Amino acid sequence: MPPVSPFLRTAASYAWRLLVVGAAVYAVFALLGRFHEIAVALFLGLVVTALLSPPTRRLARFVPRSLAVAASLVGSALLLLGVLTLVGAAVAGESTTLVREFRTGLASIETWLEGPPLRLNPHALTDVQSRIGAFLSSHRSTVLSEALSGAGHVVQVLTVLALAVFSSVLFLHGGGRQWSWFCAQLPDARRDRVAVAGRAAWRTFTGYTHGIVVVAAVNAVLVGLALYFLGVPLALPLALLEFFAAFVPLVGSPVALAVAAVVALAAKGPLVAAVVVGLIVVIGQIEGHLLHPLVMSRAVRLHPLVVAISVVAGAIAAGVVGAVVAVPLVSVVWSVHTALRDARTGAGPRDGPDGADGADGSKGADGARAFGPREGGDGGAGSSGTRGRPPV
Repeated sequence: MPPVSPFLRTAASYAWRLLVVGAAVYAVFALLGRFHEIAVALFLGLVVTALLSPPTRRLARFVPRSLAVAASLVGSALLLLGVLTLVGAAVAGESTTLVREFRTGLASIETWLEGPPLRLNPHALTDVQSRIGAFLSSHRSTVLSEALSGAGHVVQVLTVLALAVFSSVLFLHGGGRQWSWFCAQLPDARRDRVAVAGRAAWRTFTGYTHGIVVVAAVNAVLVGLALYFLGVPLALPLALLEFFAAFVPLVGSPVALAVAAVVALAAKGPLVAAVVVGLIVVIGQIEGHLLHPLVMSRAVRLHPLVVAISVVAGAIAAGVVGAVVAVPLVSVVWSVHTALRDARTGAGPRDGPDGADGADGSKGADGARAFGPREGGDGGAGSSGTRGRPPV
């Protein structure tokens, strides 16, 4: 039997390891896909925890922590409901004018399409409208079944939101104790590395969450002001759409502005719509060259190509939810890898101070405090006072 070359032996050793890693990754994604509602609810709970932990910490200096958590959640819920009410009132107030402007705009668009250089058939758009009406009439049962399935999806969404709120309450009130208890269950040889990884993951996740909210808010304000001064109807709802779309990096903001361009085209004509399309370039430059370097450089150190690939891969794997989750997930994985490598080589952390604030209140200087330290003085994560004790 001829001897196996060292190159082939090395390639084979790497190949079976890659196969094992690929199988493990596939199993994880298959499990998450099976229980994606739970995964989405926990992700939303962590987002709420990252956003509300600063006001909760400040309130906890003056009132009991349970009352601080309740006040933060109720206040944020009232703020969200107020914004949605304001948007609904704006849509209702502009509905009559909007219908009239849309009819006039669609008539002008039809006239423009019928003229040079396109010279479309004058009856083409009318035929399209009649065909759409005939299709809906002939497939009425299918449309009704889709509407009923949509009602089932509403129930799923409400269930996910309820689980997310419940998770955020527990994370805000005692996330540090839960993390300390988890670390205490690990073997001594693994405890420090898991603590370092958890601290780095939470620091990166909170930094990304705070940063993306700031970026989305600035984008929404800029778009809202531009649409208002251009006279585009529904400026406030479109600004809110821009805010939520900005949570999908690189892709969400242009999509939201494309919707605004369609509204501008129907209501104000091609010239204003062209200006709105130009906003896609302007907002993209401001976001890419000003906001991201200033706001998110400490939390996210990913090349734009990696961000783009992550968003596309997440969208393919899990739709809109995957596109939203992809970038923070990749950022957390890279941060954990960097933190473990630095800990192994003896270098200090490069993406933030060790004393980063935890979710439930105080500084995370201890190795087991990625979520934040315990509220009580029951000893460290590795002490006998907490080993085996559930988080209460």
